[in-house]
Amino acid sequence: MKASDLPLYYNAVDILERNLPVRANKTALFTPDREMTFRQVSNEANQVGNALKGLGVRFGECVGLLTLDSAEWVTSFFGIVKLGAIAVGINTLLKPPEYEYILRDCRARVLIVHQEFLPLIESIRGNLPMLEHIVVIGEGPQEGYLSFNDWIRPQPTTLEAAQSHREDICSLNYSSGTTGGPKGIPHAHKDYPLTAQLWGVNVLGLRESDRTFALAKLFFTFGTGGNLIFPWYVGASCVLFPGAARVASNVLSTISRFKPTIFYNAPTGYAAALALKDFSQHDLSSLRLCVSASEALPAALWYAWKEATGVDIIDGIGCTENFHIFISNRPGDIRPGSSGKPVEGYELKLVDDEGKTVPAGEIGNVLLRSETAALSYWHNFEKSRQTFQGEWLATGDKYFVDADGYYWHAGRSDDMLKVGGIWVSPVEVESTLIQHPAVQECAVIGCPDQSRLIKPKAFIILKPEQIPSEALIRQITDHCTEKMAAYKRPRWIEFVTELPKTATGKIQRFKLRSAA
Repeated sequence: MKASDLPLYYNAVDILERNLPVRANKTALFTPDREMTFRQVSNEANQVGNALKGLGVRFGECVGLLTLDSAEWVTSFFGIVKLGAIAVGINTLLKPPEYEYILRDCRARVLIVHQEFLPLIESIRGNLPMLEHIVVIGEGPQEGYLSFNDWIRPQPTTLEAAQSHREDICSLNYSSGTTGGPKGIPHAHKDYPLTAQLWGVNVLGLRESDRTFALAKLFFTFGTGGNLIFPWYVGASCVLFPGAARVASNVLSTISRFKPTIFYNAPTGYAAALALKDFSQHDLSSLRLCVSASEALPAALWYAWKEATGVDIIDGIGCTENFHIFISNRPGDIRPGSSGKPVEGYELKLVDDEGKTVPAGEIGNVLLRSETAALSYWHNFEKSRQTFQGEWLATGDKYFVDADGYYWHAGRSDDMLKVGGIWVSPVEVESTLIQHPAVQECAVIGCPDQSRLIKPKAFIILKPEQIPSEALIRQITDHCTEKMAAYKRPRWIEFVTELPKTATGKIQRFKLRSAA
């Protein structure tokens, strides 16, 4: 499938509405609080779109979406998209300064937010003159805000879809940047059906009888694709879990209750589930396939899950810049420990630092050519020039290919870390550490834990008057947790007297990685 196979004027609300003629009354969405048919989702999405029109939202304007995985997330997303506006799904794990950056950068005039996160937005609202309206999902009206239910209730359940070009921007996701600032990554309406067909159907083999469930939240492209766009593209159902992904017992209970057939998770999540003492007591018999992405899946973890459940994990690699997976194992064609082989529709080449193709078996930087790749970063000219190189996208990943054509991950060409499936910038963590009054200098790298999954480790030079201690480690860790999303905090802190540097004073993190 190619972009030219789609109508020139295409709106991604089609992913939802293609189901209305044949399965309008099928349950499309399962959550702990609500179950909705395709017709019910469509009606509420139309109400959201009409309500946004009432606030003056126009074609091409950004609408922020900061809420737990829920029916309201889904109906808001499709209401925004159908109107021709840009849906900005925002990470619920961030802190106020990060929300301020994102909302300023995308110039959202309207934010739809769950009441749980409203205090975080209230603390920065005075710094956001562009933000005119805040719609709150939750119980009871909030003075000075719009209540989601009251806001949509009087609206019609019909809405004409905007005549969006298939290359118009549909969504905007923010991913951590190498220098600490989030990078806005826009995707077009065409990218949704293309990735659904190329990977969801052609590789994973999704079908109408499936029911998906993902630990990756909907604000991630891994979650949006795997647990909303791909299943609904084929008329399957999806299960949403609003709770914290780190609570593995709740995750397994959700599988036991809703009986999904496809389960998406990151390696960290699979390891956490297997570590539960009562793992065997949970009913996982509904699963026919599992999927892993976001970070490399160790072969030992693949075998441990297979032995415990009898279910294969389909591992692959994708990136937000490409919207989804471009190298993947396949049902019936799995090499544990590898990322698999390139997905049809995505062209890859491995090059050295000068851009020359590397010989087979040697490590090279991955360049990707596809029709689902973004064209640039939002408001980030310099980084766009480095990443989007003509027809090719520099993914930042290093790989080598074995004699049988399987791709094996060999690290990053920058210093970015994948922690629990989420990008973390060492520079951002270092910038937070250096704010602690005891820290003089520091460097952060990724180190494997007992499950061989990467977590941040900090090397710290203390100020002269400071004495290393376990108590100081706890203080510094708490400082990081207060200042940034908890998953970014260092899991280990080592006090050192010097850091390896170049002649110009740049920290050589690769030497720290080698020593570790």
